[in-house]
Amino acid sequence: MKFTKTNLEGVMVVEPAVFGDHRGWFMETYNEADFLEAGINLVFVQDNQSFSAEKGTLRGLHYQLNPKAQTKLVRCIRGAIYDVAVDIRKGSPTYGKWFGIELSAENKKQLLIPKGFAHGFMTLTENVEVQYKVDELYFPECDRGIKWNDPTISIKWPINRPPVLSAKDENSPLLEDAENNFRFGE
Repeated sequence: MKFTKTNLEGVMVVEPAVFGDHRGWFMETYNEADFLEAGINLVFVQDNQSFSAEKGTLRGLHYQLNPKAQTKLVRCIRGAIYDVAVDIRKGSPTYGKWFGIELSAENKKQLLIPKGFAHGFMTLTENVEVQYKVDELYFPECDRGIKWNDPTISIKWPINRPPVLSAKDENSPLLEDAENNFRFGE
């Protein structure tokens, strides 16, 4: 596996080694030893999968508060998405900054998003499936969100039309108003 750092501390692009022949291909999507060698010590406890029928569907920006914050390892297994992580750690030199990357069934890239970051994605194709591993169980009472088009974050979403949103995502607060108990360095 290849681990590439981004402009946000802790957010990494993970590229599995793909082995192909006349039958097709094989890859490891997660290998504990590879992650440990890269300095990433996680225990994943839940796998999630979502399906989005329409191109331009936007899910996010989501996170869970401490003490139930989640690190996520995200991959797209069908279609393509634009995946985004936003630093919401108060006191961080990159607070409010974001990183985005295309994840697709074709490129097989994954994005590791640590605790203290909000996560969201926009579908670039129809009939998209996304899988992600998390290191903490889902706790509805800790589930929070930030408005996908917060002007202080200014994410450059790749599709310039109103996205398909859930009511929850449409009504999420701006970063400055969102409940957030993350502190840089903690």
